[in-house]
Amino acid sequence: MWVVATAGHVDHGKSTLVRALTGMEPDRWAEERRRGMTIDLGFAWTTLPSGGTIAFVDVPGHERFVPNMLAGVGPAPAALIVVAADEGWMPQSAEHLAALHALGVSYGLLAVTRADLADPGPAVAQARAEIAATSLGEVEPVAVSGLTGAGLPELRAALDRLVARLPDPPTEAPVRLWVDRSFTIRGSGTVVTGTLGGGQLRVGDQLELAATGEPVRVRGLHRLGMAQDRVDAVARVAVNLRGVPRDRIARGDALLSPGRFRLTDLLDVRLAGDPSAELPASLTLHVGSAAVPARVRPLGPDTARLRLARPLPLLIGDRALLRDPGRHHVAGGVTVLDVAPPPLRRRGAAAARAAVLAQLDGRPDLAGELRRRALVRAGELARMGVAVAAQPIAGDWLADPEHWHRLGVRLIAEVTRYAREHPLEPGVPVEVLRQRLDLPDRALVEALIRPPLRVRAGRITAAAVDALPEPVARAVDRVRAEYGDRPFQAPEAHRLADLGLGPREIGAAVRAGALLRLAENVVLLPGALNDAVRVLARLPQPFTLSAARQALDTTRRVAVPLLELLDRRGATRRLPDDAREVVAPPG
Repeated sequence: MWVVATAGHVDHGKSTLVRALTGMEPDRWAEERRRGMTIDLGFAWTTLPSGGTIAFVDVPGHERFVPNMLAGVGPAPAALIVVAADEGWMPQSAEHLAALHALGVSYGLLAVTRADLADPGPAVAQARAEIAATSLGEVEPVAVSGLTGAGLPELRAALDRLVARLPDPPTEAPVRLWVDRSFTIRGSGTVVTGTLGGGQLRVGDQLELAATGEPVRVRGLHRLGMAQDRVDAVARVAVNLRGVPRDRIARGDALLSPGRFRLTDLLDVRLAGDPSAELPASLTLHVGSAAVPARVRPLGPDTARLRLARPLPLLIGDRALLRDPGRHHVAGGVTVLDVAPPPLRRRGAAAARAAVLAQLDGRPDLAGELRRRALVRAGELARMGVAVAAQPIAGDWLADPEHWHRLGVRLIAEVTRYAREHPLEPGVPVEVLRQRLDLPDRALVEALIRPPLRVRAGRITAAAVDALPEPVARAVDRVRAEYGDRPFQAPEAHRLADLGLGPREIGAAVRAGALLRLAENVVLLPGALNDAVRVLARLPQPFTLSAARQALDTTRRVAVPLLELLDRRGATRRLPDDAREVVAPPG
């Protein structure tokens, strides 16, 4: 299926033409038929000579109903521009064309109606000249009469040629179905309609309501008035939703693939149309079927920041338009450059941001986004519309390579600085480094670690950091000199204090391997364990605590924690009668 939206001035025969092509009545409301004008969106379809199906979104032409027109044109990939031969180019012809240009619609066809009432030549010439200056460029013209049927076969053939040029839809893309109608069918519940521009819908799919984020289930699908199990883009589709009251969803809302879109009410855009400096402070943003008031903050000559009255599921590269409803004026087209822009708090931030935006073209760029954001989660980028084909550095975090290298250099500097400021601590806590490097996740700190750095017990240190401060090293040398020939004698607490070995200094010496801690204020030289095993292995096995104390020539204050440590390390085994035996060789 292909979807084409009509466009043109009021009463130029859009609905008549659609009716003549399809045999269907696009005007759904009795009021529309009574007044002879389209007020809301209409839908009809037909089979082309090639055998393909084309669906028309018939839009109103009256200036009062331009928002309705934009709701129908927004999601459509192509347009059928209708101009009456007896009236020619008119104000709403120009506004509809401006809207198509602003939305970047580049596929279209010109139908000059009422060819039975006037020479279509002048209308064709003027309309083609107007259209050629827009995104549609040169379009094929066809003169027709909806009343007599003249030209309809030629129009059908031209429509075949038009749809043959349309690009293939992104069938693997996530679903974003902009809702243009919402109603209730007795026995079925809430039904919404829209143009499926990408992806696939299946019965049973779970989707999200963009307005609330709540999950909804697809109960049924209709395409061309027939029930379907699956609908592929591009297509007009009716979706029956399970358990959703009608008042919970309306035109301008969207059905989304879960977790694939980022709702935003702040975005940076490129403008095509009125200069940004001349825009009023408040306009209406039209995107998809949504129309949302927006506050406009100019940044550069053709860039601006928009603050929306409500968040929308937007992607980088989306096309939209800004309209001044008071003046019935299309201010210009919008290309979304960023859906998660940085705050502008500092002096000069707006000018700097304008310089960045001047380099963007609205095409999602992974390398560029990483360069601008430095660190970002892969899922967040995907929800912006950026294809992620890079290996995360930690969890789902991605990093700009240059920024990541600079962080590694800073990490080493911070570890060294912390060791200098806190010489007796066993390295710098990971959380301290996270704060100093301004990182959003502790996992990023650990991912930065490279030899000689290492993480131990929640702290990061380097081999060089384990070197003892000079005062502690001198104190340990004094202990070695005094107790080297008495390896199982432990200095008393007062002697340790006299040597300058308080709890922090002892902790540093133990971590550096310069002392062995048996208990609080009970320390030996580091070779004491192996020496003790050799001495105890010469005793008759098993041996008692008293025998061990005498063999080691030490006190109960040292012998008890020493034997308990040997038990824990598996060098000795404690027996039921509290005797012990050596079970491992020295070392």
